[in-house]
Amino acid sequence: MTELTGKSVYQGVAMGPLLVIKRELPKVEKKEIEDPETEINRVDQALTQAKEQLQKLYEKTKRMIGEDSAAIFEVHQMMLEDEDYIDSIYNMIRTQRVNAEYAVNETGDNFSRIFADMDDDYMKARSADVIDISGRVVRNLTGCRDTDLSDAEPSIILADDLSPSETVQMDKEKILAFATVHGSANSHTAILARMMNIPALIGVPMELEKLPDGARAIVDGYKGTLVIEPDDETASAAEQKMADEREKAKLLQTMRGLETVTPNGRKVHLYANIGGVGDVGYVLENDAEGIGLFRSEFLYIGRSELPSEEEQFTAYRKVLETMAQKKVIIRTLDIGADKQADYLHLEKEDNPALGYRAIRICLKQPDIFKTQLRALFRAAVYGNLSVMYPMIISVEEVEQIKKIAEEVAEELARSGVPYAMPEQGIMIETPAAVMLSDRLAGLVDFFSIGTNDLTQYTLAIDRQNDRLDDFYNPHHEAVLRMIQMVADNAHRAGIWVGICGELGADLELTETFLKMGIDELSVSPSMALPLRKKIRETPA
Repeated sequence: MTELTGKSVYQGVAMGPLLVIKRELPKVEKKEIEDPETEINRVDQALTQAKEQLQKLYEKTKRMIGEDSAAIFEVHQMMLEDEDYIDSIYNMIRTQRVNAEYAVNETGDNFSRIFADMDDDYMKARSADVIDISGRVVRNLTGCRDTDLSDAEPSIILADDLSPSETVQMDKEKILAFATVHGSANSHTAILARMMNIPALIGVPMELEKLPDGARAIVDGYKGTLVIEPDDETASAAEQKMADEREKAKLLQTMRGLETVTPNGRKVHLYANIGGVGDVGYVLENDAEGIGLFRSEFLYIGRSELPSEEEQFTAYRKVLETMAQKKVIIRTLDIGADKQADYLHLEKEDNPALGYRAIRICLKQPDIFKTQLRALFRAAVYGNLSVMYPMIISVEEVEQIKKIAEEVAEELARSGVPYAMPEQGIMIETPAAVMLSDRLAGLVDFFSIGTNDLTQYTLAIDRQNDRLDDFYNPHHEAVLRMIQMVADNAHRAGIWVGICGELGADLELTETFLKMGIDELSVSPSMALPLRKKIRETPA
């Protein structure tokens, strides 16, 4: 039995087999070969394998998100059958007598550069696709595997770290718990764990290469421990804890269907935060009253090109129809910092959290912004939609946003396309927005306080830097004073104010937020029932 200690980011206990995600990066070297036809046969096998992988991805994405989102994998399959691409690989092997890995890698680079130099935007976008499919073929040739849980049994996931694009593509039904070597309590992996109500640890000193897939393990989010190959006594204790948790969960079910109201009659709107269409089930399962934060950027990451207007419209419409007139607040594209999309070619920044991200990208690249707004306004016909804009720092930004929104509405009206103008608000997540909240309140319908970034910017602490976790204090008096200031300014202007950051689920602060006059709390779905119970027990 081996016991390792990390930092818990979600309490709970899970026991099951390990699935170790090892970063296998194929190293491509040029080698002289004796038999070109043997190498060509290897290429053919790798191509066939790649097509089968892409077909699985297509079917899974179509089932979970929709056909429009899955179409990219059909495009990749077609590209793998392109005669010019295949002939170029064959020719390099035969004429230069080089190994298959090198030929595929070089051909991918060559074709990528050709596409990148074209004038047509659609053809330029194919540059990233070629790199993607060539990388897949090279991984197949070298035996490196993708992170794929489709055929795995439910497992405890171990990794060095997980990016937002990796976590959003995982089959959530196959995850019992997370444990990572790196990461932060405020990383998207941690947020995902809290949303799914599963135990998760970060900062676990593991040597992943030495850990076997399939070994029995326990993640204890209460103690912050990962136990590998536990003895019978430890396993029995874990089973008892899991049974106790199931009993507590049953008791929480008594909160289902009840109104979220304080003992003295004050109503609070209790919504849930989600990362994609596939997460709506968690909202309904946990009886949240609506969606207070739909992170639309997850439609943009883990792919090789921008989502089309139709693809976005379909996703937003599906969420609104499923929620059946319950409030759905969709945040416009918040990409940058730790959430990257390679096809946007965002330059590496020394301090990305303070860089080119979120609304700054939208205002600098209005075509991307307008496409999203068109999809949102069209979808608004099908439900109770609100739209909010992230990372605001000035009145001028909001005025510019409103002008663009009006232009989009006018274009839709001229085209005869059905649309509705949704309620529009802004996120308060910078000290600048806090200090200007008295002026900003007159321009919008609501405020939603993003406490994750607000805390980061107020305390000058990178929330992704695990070395600073001891300094990161979300209960800091300065942060709480800012929240109070925003609430006061919102109410003076006659608009409502909510919290959609992780702090909204902090039960130690629920009474404080109620006294501040916060009108809405949006939390991970798994926290909806515990928070309702807390609110119903807290006079305010």
